[in-house]
Amino acid sequence: MPVSFTRNTLIDVQHAIDWIRLFFRKDKGSYFCFRRMLGFVPGDIGVYRQALMHKSSAIEEGKGRLSSNERLEFLGDAVLDAVVADILFRRFEREREGFLTRLRAKIVQRETLNKIALKIGLDRLVKASARNATHNSYMYGNAFEALIGAIYIDRGYEACKSFMEKKVIAPYIDLEELARREVDFKSKLIEWGQKNRYAVSFELIEECMDARNNPVFRTEVRVESLPGGTGAGFSKKESQQNAARDAWRRIKGDPAFKAAVKAAKQGRQAG
Repeated sequence: MPVSFTRNTLIDVQHAIDWIRLFFRKDKGSYFCFRRMLGFVPGDIGVYRQALMHKSSAIEEGKGRLSSNERLEFLGDAVLDAVVADILFRRFEREREGFLTRLRAKIVQRETLNKIALKIGLDRLVKASARNATHNSYMYGNAFEALIGAIYIDRGYEACKSFMEKKVIAPYIDLEELARREVDFKSKLIEWGQKNRYAVSFELIEECMDARNNPVFRTEVRVESLPGGTGAGFSKKESQQNAARDAWRRIKGDPAFKAAVKAAKQGRQAG
């Protein structure tokens, strides 16, 4: 009687082989550490170690070249975009392209990746100079992208997708809740202005450093030259979104402001 193997059976066999090999390795500690984080035993542990090597602690690999995680970060960025797009495309079958694009951007933005890196314990493994560990607020998010690049090289696309679904999205990202809260306030405000012929502009009013020397941007929204809302963020885009959210709430909940905007528009048109 012929024996048939399903894909899951083959995966289980591979996992068993990985575990057997693991106990015969000299540096079992490193492999166990990555296994807990990734959900599988690395094949080429060297590429994962490189993914955690920040350029401030880069080592020379010959001919004057320095080995760091920057190239893996570049690769991981592209793979992560594809994997998250794939997951969202299948999860939200009835949603349009614009919704999927905004939701993906929310997941792969540096702020989110940095938080995920901290939650999975990646910050404890990244090798960087003390100065950069203190001053680079997105270093761990960048390392997360490099980790995705390492998984892609070691195990391929499906392993990257499985890691994101099982080890990242399932425990840390509620896609349904994120979808319910997904509103691009900047686009919403601009569309409202165009529809009602109101002049809407975004002005960067402050750029400074916080107590940890992270860059902070503050943006003001002006509606018919009237201050409508302000917002801060670690990027210009984030500060614009927060300012747009503030302005949108005023437009919807402050009749006096809405009346002032209408009067300002009439004055502009009369002039």
